[in-house]
Amino acid sequence: MSNSLTCSYKVLPKEYRKFAETLFSDGCDYLAFADKLGVGTYFRKLDSDWKNLDELEKFLHSFRNNLELLIQKTWIEKADENRKESLLDRIPGFISLIKQEDYAGALGEFRIILEEIAWLLFGSQSIKDDFLTYVIRIDDQLGLFWWYGCQLEHFLDNKPKETEMLRGLLFLGLCYLTDF
Repeated sequence: MSNSLTCSYKVLPKEYRKFAETLFSDGCDYLAFADKLGVGTYFRKLDSDWKNLDELEKFLHSFRNNLELLIQKTWIEKADENRKESLLDRIPGFISLIKQEDYAGALGEFRIILEEIAWLLFGSQSIKDDFLTYVIRIDDQLGLFWWYGCQLEHFLDNKPKETEMLRGLLFLGLCYLTDF
């Protein structure tokens, strides 16, 4: 997930490449990408109900519970305990950004969260150039998810982005982690 990570869609299996090539373009089909991640049904429901505050609140509660469980259940070295606690401390602020509909800020925070989760799950392998290749060998969908996470850096610049695009990109990752 670091800047040195090879984020080329070319490391992805061929069946994912056409979806990967279009994910961050204006004509992106978020639903097709969500299907490739295995969370299409979940994404469709969230995408259609995102303005329903009760449904969004339920979803964010599930997301937070699942993310905290993932972080807490991850076995780590003693030296990484502070890293784990720091990650847990980031979650409330991240959820707050989503509720405020600050999707650009939330994507920036989400990218940091994903980098930390990658470290907790994969250790130093997560900062190696061949990380995506490594993860794809473990599981194609998991590799596609980490490729997606790597691409989020393209949305951290100062150029204004469409709210709908940012929300769609963010919800893809949230659905995946909620269902992880």
